[in-house]
Amino acid sequence: MTRIVDLTLPLQDGLPALGRLARPVVIPHTTHESSKALGQGTPDDLLTFTTTYMSMLDHTGTHIDALFHNNPEGAAIDEMPVSMFMGKAVCFDLRHIPDRGDITAADMEKAEEKTGVRVDGHIVLLATGLNQRHWPNDVICSMNPQVTAEATRWLYDRGSMVHGVEGPSTDRVDENLFPNHRLCRDLGMVHYEWLWNLEAVIGAGEFHFQGIPLRIKRGSGSPVRALAFLE
Repeated sequence: MTRIVDLTLPLQDGLPALGRLARPVVIPHTTHESSKALGQGTPDDLLTFTTTYMSMLDHTGTHIDALFHNNPEGAAIDEMPVSMFMGKAVCFDLRHIPDRGDITAADMEKAEEKTGVRVDGHIVLLATGLNQRHWPNDVICSMNPQVTAEATRWLYDRGSMVHGVEGPSTDRVDENLFPNHRLCRDLGMVHYEWLWNLEAVIGAGEFHFQGIPLRIKRGSGSPVRALAFLE
């Protein structure tokens, strides 16, 4: 029987965000009380309703980058094949990597061996414990480890075109170097950012992952509902 694990950060008003990105606005729009004035239904059976107003970037919360995000010639999120956002996956336990540390190819090798799964085209999720250490303190936006270029190349050499991390970025943004993003741009790779609850799939071996984006016309990315399907 399949067990579904939600790997999605709850989307709410004012989530921590990188300084160069806007925080989301998620607030009530229509309430059950205010909708009574519309008189929907009948006098003895009013039909009230509620709606929520949302204003956010396409890189809010748990999200996927489009190829277009860093490559002006790359495919926008609505142009990318949906099959790219699902498939066999594995989660690497990298919780020993400290805040602002480097994730190296050697770290990937050791983590792969520990899972018992040989990476071969897998979506690879990297659990660093960042959320458990810092959420919901805004400092989390500057504490994520760096997915080094050599670690990114390690994934590419094993056919892994999609990976995912906790926190707001695969790179230490304040350093303004973006080695992971630049190599992903050059190799046609993409990644999920701000995955949640990865501890729940550490040690699960191979599982099926889905993180389907919204079909945003010319979007540079999209929030997703990230799910792991475990046997």
